[in-house]
Amino acid sequence: MADKEELRERNLLAKERLISLEKEREIYDPYGEYFRRGAGFLLRGSYEDLKPERYDTAYVNPVYAVSLFGTDMGRLLSFLAYELTAVIPFKAEEDLRLEDITILYEVFLEVYTAFCAEMTEDSGKTVSDSLVSDVHMILKSFVTDYTDVTVTDRVADQVDPSRDFAKRIIMGSDLTDLSYLDRFGEYVTEDTRKLAGFINSLSEDEIESMAETFTQGFIKGFAVTGKDISKKKTVNIRYNLGFERLVRASIESFAKAGLDVTIFRKPLHAAVRGGLSRVGYYGDLVNEQMDYDHREDEALFLDRAYVERKLEVLENAYLRVKDMAAVFAGPAVMERFGKKEFVPVNHDESYRLSEKQSKLKTELRSRASEIQNKYIHMDERSFTIISYPVPETGPDFPEIFKETVTINTLSDEHWQEMQQHIIEELEKGDFVEIIGEGTNRTNMRICLHPIADIKQESIFENCTANVNIPVGEVFTSPVLKGTDGILHVSRVYINGLIFKELQFTFKDGFVTEYSCKNFDEEKENRRYIEENILFHHETLPMGEFAIGTNTTAYIMAKRFGISDKLPILIAEKTGPHFALGDTCYTYEEDTETFNPDGRRLVARDNEHTLKYRRDDPLKAYFNCHTDITLPYEELSEIASVDAEGGRHVIIKNGLFVVPGTEELNKPLELFTKG
Repeated sequence: MADKEELRERNLLAKERLISLEKEREIYDPYGEYFRRGAGFLLRGSYEDLKPERYDTAYVNPVYAVSLFGTDMGRLLSFLAYELTAVIPFKAEEDLRLEDITILYEVFLEVYTAFCAEMTEDSGKTVSDSLVSDVHMILKSFVTDYTDVTVTDRVADQVDPSRDFAKRIIMGSDLTDLSYLDRFGEYVTEDTRKLAGFINSLSEDEIESMAETFTQGFIKGFAVTGKDISKKKTVNIRYNLGFERLVRASIESFAKAGLDVTIFRKPLHAAVRGGLSRVGYYGDLVNEQMDYDHREDEALFLDRAYVERKLEVLENAYLRVKDMAAVFAGPAVMERFGKKEFVPVNHDESYRLSEKQSKLKTELRSRASEIQNKYIHMDERSFTIISYPVPETGPDFPEIFKETVTINTLSDEHWQEMQQHIIEELEKGDFVEIIGEGTNRTNMRICLHPIADIKQESIFENCTANVNIPVGEVFTSPVLKGTDGILHVSRVYINGLIFKELQFTFKDGFVTEYSCKNFDEEKENRRYIEENILFHHETLPMGEFAIGTNTTAYIMAKRFGISDKLPILIAEKTGPHFALGDTCYTYEEDTETFNPDGRRLVARDNEHTLKYRRDDPLKAYFNCHTDITLPYEELSEIASVDAEGGRHVIIKNGLFVVPGTEELNKPLELFTKG
């Protein structure tokens, strides 16, 4: 890290140079205009410059940049413009992020200098291949060389509670004065201000109850998995702006349990962004198409040397904070739902990873995960996730919020009993059949692990409200061999994106074919799935099969017409779901877990993890787990089938038919009658 005094001097010199650059005419337009506008943005830029209504003529738009500067230089300069947008939030916490600001100033000036050396009024008006190469090298070196800043800071933010910029705002502000939201340096819309105002209108008892649900869910996650939380000292809260009063109460609740809190911002630098990942706290998304257009900017710099450099820095970063990493308990995530649907547009002008780079990215994710797990042991940490609506959900927002709070606090014990009846029926079979209704083409066969002793062993986990709030699912890790068929859903919301007519074909547990109908060209549909569900893997296994039982949440979504706005956290509880990728027990296969009835869970591995995880974990794990939910109304039947062909039906025509689960149908029947 740079010396503070030296850093201030570098920053001041760079700022003075930017001020003078704004007035220069050394380089002919449109390049000169690019640098003058870029300097102005670095000095005074705001989120107004990035809004969709200005995107058509913004350099962050690769389509516009390529139209001005050609494909190669246009992509490079658009990448740089996008990278510079981080200066806005960095300036909000300037004391801590002075180096981040300075390196952005300096890389911009370095590119400008390269242009000045070649492109003057007397040098002609064509961009040489050598200049393209020089700019490419400057930007690639910037990302690679500064990983010791960007990656190291990212690791420290996760586990070091002294890096408390956001926490100080939350705990020290008058939250009734909504101007506090502007101190974060994030983009904040009127919707978020309305949300914060609504949260302020709730009673102290309501806030404390919601915070208790959130924090106790996290703590119970340790208890139900037999992990010792007394060894831990910190928990990371991840959330969207607007929930500060609830977050403050949660911080206080965690403190009573002996846990300090870290709260870090979403990733900003290219070296830590990783596609559309937004892990951390953040405000509103100023321009989702802009983020989508830059989701694969890694294509500019991703090669073998970069992979090795980043992994080396990552290892050293964790070594620096190894004591804090050892007492890190995991993330407590507060999600929001109800934002307007984003329908992305694919642009050829955007960077795209090559096939070789896609494989490198997959390798990087796997090796990075292995390093993290060395310092933050998966079998010693836990997590929890909860979700609430935002005003943009619609005019019924207050009622939806109230019902969501009710759903988040449904009785564990009552659901546990009903789900136990379902598990008993499922465990009578060798495999489960899932058949779609009407136009739904789902016809899946899920093979189940054998049970040696039904009194002592179980293959479906009875999942109540701890790590995943709200209550409501039973799940297993399928046997891959013999897990075959078609999974189809007409419309589903995954990782913030809508998928239409999504379909996967499985053979022996692995995806063999996939399609959707989001775009006119099949090539683009396949690419969309490859990027956002397969995450550049050639195939993925079915890591989980589950049956969601929260019909109350399902009917809430139907009644208010928000099914397509539900986060996967709630959506997965509203029907059977299938996860592509790793099992739910990744890195914890050897940690014994028991159902509430005392039986040991034995379906923790599949053939793929068993083959590789002890000797070659890089091959064992895919470092992704994406749930796809089939709604009840698209479901004809779920039945467990035994060796003699006997069918033990769980759901028939969208209703539960297992004795003891009749109450699950009441919301469905009331909605139908209504």
